[in-house]
Amino acid sequence: MVEILYLAAAVLFILGLKMLGSPRTARRGNTLAASGMLLAIVVTMVDAEILSWGAIIAGLIVGAAIGAVLALRVKMTSMPELVAAFNGFGGAASTLVALAELERTDAAFSGEIGSVVAASLAIGTVTFSGSFVAFGKLQGLIPGRPMGLPGQQAINAVLAAGVVVFGVWGVVAGVVAPYWLIVVVALALGVMGVLPIGGADMPVVISLLNSLSGVAAATAGFIIGNSALIIGGALVGAAGMILTVQMGEAMNRTLANVLFSGFGGAATAGEMSGKPVNSGTADDVAIALGYAESVIVVPGYGLAVAQAQHATRELGMALEERGITVDYSIHPVAGRMPGHMNVLLAEADVPYEQLLDLDQSNPRFGQTDVVLIVGANDVVNPSARDDDQSPIFGMPILEVDHARTVVVIKRSLSPGFAGIDNPLFYFDKTMMFFSDGKAAMEDILKSLKSL
Repeated sequence: MVEILYLAAAVLFILGLKMLGSPRTARRGNTLAASGMLLAIVVTMVDAEILSWGAIIAGLIVGAAIGAVLALRVKMTSMPELVAAFNGFGGAASTLVALAELERTDAAFSGEIGSVVAASLAIGTVTFSGSFVAFGKLQGLIPGRPMGLPGQQAINAVLAAGVVVFGVWGVVAGVVAPYWLIVVVALALGVMGVLPIGGADMPVVISLLNSLSGVAAATAGFIIGNSALIIGGALVGAAGMILTVQMGEAMNRTLANVLFSGFGGAATAGEMSGKPVNSGTADDVAIALGYAESVIVVPGYGLAVAQAQHATRELGMALEERGITVDYSIHPVAGRMPGHMNVLLAEADVPYEQLLDLDQSNPRFGQTDVVLIVGANDVVNPSARDDDQSPIFGMPILEVDHARTVVVIKRSLSPGFAGIDNPLFYFDKTMMFFSDGKAAMEDILKSLKSL
């Protein structure tokens, strides 16, 4: 019966993951997957006689209360930080499972199972420390720019070699000490591995850490012989790695380049900052939008920081009431985590049919009257297409400069996460509206209503 219930939990995981592939079924899929996890936890606790029914129910109440508070209090703009923390806790849980087995058996594992224990400790611990460094960068507790020491890559190579050496020692000798040393060295490796990665690459890093948390869970499942944990971890690991590869392709970057290049310096004034720009007011933007036939809104991280998603939606609806076609174009790596802009616009009840991906958007820009960019920068930088000397050359971008008019809402001319200037800001067809994203949208909407 236990194995049948584990199989049922695994089926719920798979169905839930499948439903997450469509926005229309995502909520139901999330509920199914969560139900599968609940079933797996309860079955494990009862089967192993770890806790009484009273303790299980108490744990569920406490956990549900914590989850409810997080769901209600954490802002949508802080979702990347929350996802990073979840990844970290997942890695920590897998590490604790492996350590508990070491202590429970009163001896270290050797041979084949020892290899699995070493892998679980290494992957879980790296995921834990790396995820909370990513959390610190996203939260602003740690500078978002690449941070490294002289010889950083050599240091990381030594740490990685240390993990391997201690793992081999533990497997061959069958003693406990090397496994604990793996934890210590892997903690340092996670920190030193993520610190040199810039904020522009955080979506890829979060996706990779998500994948690693799944792999760590699967290895922990092998250690304790839990089929539900193995299947669930494998699903997370595979899905996260597929997404990581897709994120890399969206930036025309390899995973190795993301992890080891230290891409994206501090945001400083670019070499074009002395050139003149066409600066406009809310009235100017309202006139351009109000007399257009088609408008495409391009959101970026600036929209998230300003919490402008609702104001953007209100402006979009006002334009639609005037008979103007409004769509929203989303670059795969816009924001600070995969799907960041999709989540924000969904919160503002933007219809899914109006959300365009990169391949859908680019053919439309040439027939679009106005493109309204809210806080996006690197993902609309034409240097990626036109300048073979640019650090982002070859990265697929939203080709907004093909539209008849481009309006950019931005606080200043400062570069984005990549630390390079954007020639788009200086084009004749571009109108710069320097303002906070939310305030700008509200001012434009007021001006539009007075037309």
